[in-house]
Amino acid sequence: MDIFTTIGMTAAIGFVLLSILTSGSIVAFIDVPSVLITVGGTFGAILIGSSGKNLKNFIKVLILACKETKLNEIELIDKFAEYAAIARKNGLLSLEETASSITDSFTKSGMIMVIDGMEPDIIRKTLAIKIKGILERHKNNRGVFDTGAALAPAFGMIGTLIGLVNMLRNLSDPSSIGPQMSVALITTFYGSLMSNILFMPISRKLKAKTSEEIYQKEIIIEGLLSIQAGESPTILRKKLLAYLDDKQVEKANQVENS
Repeated sequence: MDIFTTIGMTAAIGFVLLSILTSGSIVAFIDVPSVLITVGGTFGAILIGSSGKNLKNFIKVLILACKETKLNEIELIDKFAEYAAIARKNGLLSLEETASSITDSFTKSGMIMVIDGMEPDIIRKTLAIKIKGILERHKNNRGVFDTGAALAPAFGMIGTLIGLVNMLRNLSDPSSIGPQMSVALITTFYGSLMSNILFMPISRKLKAKTSEEIYQKEIIIEGLLSIQAGESPTILRKKLLAYLDDKQVEKANQVENS
């Protein structure tokens, strides 16, 4: 579980509830028709605007957004240094057993191409196409949350308009204007809450994870081509460490020397 996602979600909801409790009664912010309009309308519109495949992945993608990334760049570079050492000592064909034990499909397919002796340009282009496919799939999966972020406030406004219409029909009773106006505005509150605490942050988290994954894929491509070129583990490691910032490089060197 990504601790920052958990802390952020808890803090956002907690501070909103705290502000409500300190300024009045939480009961005043509970309205069933408003929930039906905002939540029901938003998810109904998401069903209309999204493909079945993306909807099936909704829960899976939501869980993914809350999970912490296991593989870090330093571990990745160390693994490729190990692969390079094996290849330098026993040749590229000796990596067949290593390739069969690799769980990451992207790295595994690239390693197989290296072992098969494919041209470096072809390997790079093939893996670049795979990256393009990853970006497109992630964009489509993220689209459900982007749609929710855009439509939740809109349905909140629809609920507010419905409430205003009902209020204007009862102007003969001035005492009812205040309560009806407050109920009308609750749907806008619900819509903004859904957009800014759920849909938009999750979408941005997924986008950040995609960027991190593509960044790691670029390191993998460079590592594979370095192995194919017969570079030593030391040279390969220095080349891949160039992708990292100074603090990460310092940490990586400390790990190597320990």
